Formats: sequence, C-alpha cells, structure tokens
Amino acid sequence: MEEKQEVEVIHSWSAPRSLSTSLMYSFAQRDDIEVLDEPLYANFLRVMAVERPYREELLSKMDSDGNRVVEEVIFGPGEKRYRFCKHIAKQRVPGLTNDLMKRGKHFILIRNPLHILPSFDKVVPPSFLELGLADLVSIYSELCELGRAPPIIDAEDLQQDPEAVLRGLCKDLDIPFQASMLKWDAGPKPVDGLWAPWWYHNVHKSTCFKPAREFPTPLPSSLYDLLEQSLPFYNILRRKTRGTFAMSGSSLPPPPLPVPANEKILIWVGNEIVPRDSAKVSVFDSVVQGGDAVWEGLRVYSGKIFKLDEHLDRLFDSAKALAFINVPTRKEVKQAIFKTLISNGMFDNAHIRLTLTRGKKVTSGMSPAFNLYGCTLIVLAEWKPPVYDNSGGITLVTATTRRNSPNNLDSKIHHNNLLNNILAKVEGNLAKADDAIMLDKDGYVSETNATNIFLVKKGSVLTPHADYCLPGITRATVMELVVKENLVLQERRISLSEFHTADEVWTTGTMGELTPVVMIDGRVIGNGEVGPVTLRLQNAYKNMTADLGVPIPMYPKA
Repeated sequence: MEEKQEVEVIHSWSAPRSLSTSLMYSFAQRDDIEVLDEPLYANFLRVMAVERPYREELLSKMDSDGNRVVEEVIFGPGEKRYRFCKHIAKQRVPGLTNDLMKRGKHFILIRNPLHILPSFDKVVPPSFLELGLADLVSIYSELCELGRAPPIIDAEDLQQDPEAVLRGLCKDLDIPFQASMLKWDAGPKPVDGLWAPWWYHNVHKSTCFKPAREFPTPLPSSLYDLLEQSLPFYNILRRKTRGTFAMSGSSLPPPPLPVPANEKILIWVGNEIVPRDSAKVSVFDSVVQGGDAVWEGLRVYSGKIFKLDEHLDRLFDSAKALAFINVPTRKEVKQAIFKTLISNGMFDNAHIRLTLTRGKKVTSGMSPAFNLYGCTLIVLAEWKPPVYDNSGGITLVTATTRRNSPNNLDSKIHHNNLLNNILAKVEGNLAKADDAIMLDKDGYVSETNATNIFLVKKGSVLTPHADYCLPGITRATVMELVVKENLVLQERRISLSEFHTADEVWTTGTMGELTPVVMIDGRVIGNGEVGPVTLRLQNAYKNMTADLGVPIPMYPKA
C-alpha cells in the first residue's frame, strides 16, 4: 500500500447530467490520480432537506458534515499526486468553509440545458434549483474575484473532440495529458457513489466519450419555461469556454476587435440596455426575416451628438416611407440614445449605429401584417475613430454592381437592405481597394458602396445628383461648407472619366467624415497627395463638429 501524502486537488464543477461522471471515469484512468464522486452530496441533502430515493441510506453511510468532508476527505492526505473531486454546483451550500474555493485547481463543465432537462426528468422532476446553473455562474464569479478564473469546457465540445478538449484542459490545469483518459471499461466502478443505480445506467454502458446524438431528444412542453430560465446562465459560461466549435466542426477562436475597449459595451435593444454578448433580436424580427429596417449613423464629439435632429428626421421619414406602425416617439429614441451613451461613459470619439426595425412577427413570413409587437429600437454605440485614412488617403475601384435605381428601391429610404452595396464592397475587397465606386444604370458615378463622393476640377467642386445615391447628411454638411468657403459648387451627372482626371477627390460619411481619395482604378488623383481644397474642408468640418451638436445630459464638462 502506498504511503499517504499531500495531494493536489482538482475540483470539477458542473450541473447534473452534464457528462460529469464520464469525465470522472476519464480522470480515473490516469496513473497519478484518485477520484471522489460528489463528496459533498450528504451535506447537501442534510442542509437543503432534499428528498431522494436513497436519502436515508446515503446519510447513514456518508459523512454529512460538509466542513469536515472538506478538511479530511477532499484535502486530506492521499496515495496519488492528484485528487479529482467531482462536484455538482448546487451542492456548494451555505456554511461551507472558504477553503473549498481557495485551495486546489478548479474547472467548470457545462452542458446545454436543452440536453440536460429530458435526461434529468427521467429520474427526478427538474427545477431551477436542481439544475444549479445559477450556482455555476456564482462559482465562476467567485473564483474570478479570487484571481483564479477557472477554465470552462462544454460537454458538446468534449463529445465532438475529446482528445483536443482534454489536452487543452490538462494544459490549463498544468498537468500532463495521458492518452489513457480517452477510454475506460464498461460497468459499475468502485469510485461510484451509492446513488449510481439511479443515475448511472447509461454511463455504465460507455467505454469512451461518444459523439452526441445527431438529433436531440424532444423537449416536453412542460420543461419549456425552465429551459428559458436556464439558458441565459448556460450562455454566460459558454462564452467563456476555452474554444467553441462551429457547425463545420472547426475551432473558432474569438477574433481580435478593432477597438478592444468595445468588448465590454452596453447596447440598447428593444426597451432595455444589455451587455454586448446579450444584445440580440428575435429570429422573428423583420430585420432578420427580410432586412426590413431603417438606420442612421451618428457621431459623438466632445459631449455632443453631431446633426442628431437631422439624422432623426431621416430615420422617421424612412420609417414612414416603409409604412412602419407603432413607431417610438422622437423623445423615446433620444432618451434611448442618451441612456446608452451615458451608461457606457461615451462622450467623445464614439459612433452610434441607430436601427429601427419593423419589429417582431407573430410567425415567419414577409407580410407586415404579421408585425404585431411594435418596432424594435437598437442603439449600438462603439468607441470608433474615423474608419478611413483621412491623412494619407484611400484607393477606390469601380464595381460592376450598379447602384439601385429609384425604379426599384429608392435610395432616399435609408433602409437596411444593403446587399446592393455589399456586393460592390466585395468587389472592392477582392481588388484590395478601400471601397468601390458604384455607377448608376446609365454609367454615371453615383457614390461608393458606403459614402458619397466629390471631386475638384479647376477650382470647382462637383458631386453627383442624389438620384441614385443616398443624400447623406455629411454630404449636405460638406456642400454647405463649400459654399461658406466661397468655392464653386456643382451638383450634376458626372462620368467616371471625370473622376479619373480630377485634381482632387474625397468621400463623405459619418463613419469616415471627409476622406481624401488618392487613386481610382489605378489612376493617381492629382499628385497622389491630399489636395488643398480637401484639407481646407477637412479643417472646416472639424471646426463645425467642435462647435455644433446636441449636448448629452450629464456630460462631465471640464
């Protein structure tokens, strides 16, 4: 018999029916580990007065003093280097010593409650308390506060690629991976708790982690409300897993954000402010069903929203043109914008994507007659500097995709159905240009896929008619500045060759402000540098944004 020694404890926390027993069997195959099956179970039954078919037998055979179990059983000496403790989250009841969380290494195993509930229901009627998903979130938060953020693995990922997930988990726990963890013998195990005959029937048939069923077990309607209550807690933890798998089966690590500070922003959706990862609309919403929504882009400068009223005018005009009903009031939209900015502490260098959808439908389908819930308002504010190089300039190519004609879809409606623009942007991306020029049906320049466009020729400023292009608010502002700067302004049809041979070209839009263009279709514009008229108007625009705008309430003025 091996001599007793101090062991390093590995705590596994999960909800019931989450493959936790399979994972316990996996760790039990190692030559350097001993396992404990729910050592705090008796304490849980005693403290919470929970009924189980085996309650009395368990209380008579298992120590129900939780703190004694923690000290003498969980952290007591052992014969192996490691001790694996399988814990069910709800069994961490009040009164347990803080040592349980402060000592050892912890990880969390999660499983979608859609798969847990039908399985649990076969043994014990499930409840929110019985599932313990809120307890799992609490455990995660407490460990993070202790500076010991635990790795999280998902049972579905474990089934899909057990070796990869176990290797990753072992790496996170700083223990060597052993290939023996991938298989075990079928049948009951000496490490099983005495409750095994009630709960372990299926796992006793297993010899490894098997792929999940192709199709889930039907969810009884009686469990629908419980699923709805539980899913948010699962999703909180799911977003923290060490790696998720796409439908294709490939690993999808989280991509870096252009502005890292936007990872933790608050977004207005419907009638509430929610964290970024919780900001979602219904799959029945018209914006999902058919791009049926209108939108605006706004910028925040030094505690003020530039051209707010002009943008709201266009938003409500677009909603009216599309015959939206139950539209929020102008005051309600403004309040949502202000509350979102203030909640995020965004008072400068921020961009707002304001979206108003026709709202949620009672059933899927195109008809607006199905929209009986009222409009959905989305206020997405991000830390976002101008998206183009306004100092060195950008390059454009001409897309083969033509701008929509008013005969088909009037560009004066600022709608979310942007496939026309997106197809042009795809062409620009493939050509490695910053954006793409779009022509109208007659071959004249309309705009780019994302902005309005201007040129300078022999001292005159020209811009296309707003027949096929959106009459942008930044466009109108720059046209106003051109006049104020005593420059000649012409609004007319402009051919592509006129842009190729222009002295200067720039684009305008809320996202990028006033952006110089230095090359179009391989032709250098002017001398390839930012021109004097462009610089002059950039400065005038900067001064205007510093002076004008609707103040944000509670802006902390210097």
